[in-house]
Amino acid sequence: MANFKNYRCTICHRSYGPNEGIYTCPSCGEKGILDIEYDYEALKKIVTRGYFKNNHDYSMWRYAPVMSIMTDHIDRMLKIGWTPLIKSSRLREDLGLKDLYIKDEGLNPSGSTKDRASGVAVLKAIEAGNNTISCSSTGNAASSCACQAAHMGLNAVIFVPKRAPIGKLTQLSIYGATVICVDGDYKATYNLSREAIAAHHWYNRNAAINPHLVEGKKTVSLEIAEQLDFHPTDWVAVSVGDGCTVAGVYKGFYDLLQLGLITKIPRILGVQSEGCNPFYTAFIENQPIKETDENTIADSIAVGIPRNPIKATNAVKLSKGAWIAVSDDHILKSMAKLGRTEGIFGEPAGVAALAGIEKAIEKGIIKRTETVTFIMTGNGLKDPANAQKAISPPILLKPDLELLNHYLKEKGVK
Repeated sequence: MANFKNYRCTICHRSYGPNEGIYTCPSCGEKGILDIEYDYEALKKIVTRGYFKNNHDYSMWRYAPVMSIMTDHIDRMLKIGWTPLIKSSRLREDLGLKDLYIKDEGLNPSGSTKDRASGVAVLKAIEAGNNTISCSSTGNAASSCACQAAHMGLNAVIFVPKRAPIGKLTQLSIYGATVICVDGDYKATYNLSREAIAAHHWYNRNAAINPHLVEGKKTVSLEIAEQLDFHPTDWVAVSVGDGCTVAGVYKGFYDLLQLGLITKIPRILGVQSEGCNPFYTAFIENQPIKETDENTIADSIAVGIPRNPIKATNAVKLSKGAWIAVSDDHILKSMAKLGRTEGIFGEPAGVAALAGIEKAIEKGIIKRTETVTFIMTGNGLKDPANAQKAISPPILLKPDLELLNHYLKEKGVK
């Protein structure tokens, strides 16, 4: 927190002091999303390779010096982060890549990368003396917020659209959150949450509005870099909805570059579903982002109006990356492929990035001689209904060995 220098508006670039307690730029309004800037010269004396070597807190909190948080309560927090970075063999061969790494974020406490932002939100709520935290979400941000709030004794009021998967709704109830299931899409859900948060003065966990949450999300990049001995891959692929996660991915690598710990920022592949792809459409048409339908099984990235467009667009542009859109059918096939080749069960939004990598290779965007990291953002158990669409149901057999042997022969199982 001591090295948190100021807020800076992504539109007018006006700066504000770190103690002003604002979410967005007072001059530009809600569209004036803020960046958090650090004193990198001071940080260079603290955040070194030696710092990491001697730090045995293997969680996201090891990166506290480059986060806008106070550290008073981090020893009480759940262990978030330091998820495995798996070097692929079978999936890499299937895709024909030089090297492929899988960052399995489904192993966070609530089963998704959103725990990183929610952990920061809960700490900031405690710093502000607020007992209630709230957000709107298509699922993962909601369940992670409820999880982290429950652990730290805060109340959570969560707004979800009516299409939220049963797995995530069940999580919310188990964590004791007050769940408001809105009869509408994510746009209607977000708008109601915004009004309620303002009216009741709850702490706002909506990641597109709250600049501190990108600082939590960026820790996934800090981990990837550290786990690769600060030599990140050529590409990093991540699924994109509101734009906050991809913004965090870029910010983490940007911080490391400023600190002299890496020599390049990986190219970022932003992946959207064809059924909800405002960033991809704007990229292809070279036009401003426009509202699109929310028609995809990948609920966690089904955001028709991204609330963090500038940071997300800059993340891909400044990294010299690319946008790509994939079909729901391709996502389902990728879920089965990831499970079959690597033993990792991902939800549709989490696996969308894998489908994006495959399509990017086919289009020549990613070369087979290049190295790639795939951020698998959420566990498949969060959405079992859609997971069933990716597989063939098991056959029901009589308890007869002859019948079993016949079936095994048909399947080619020895």
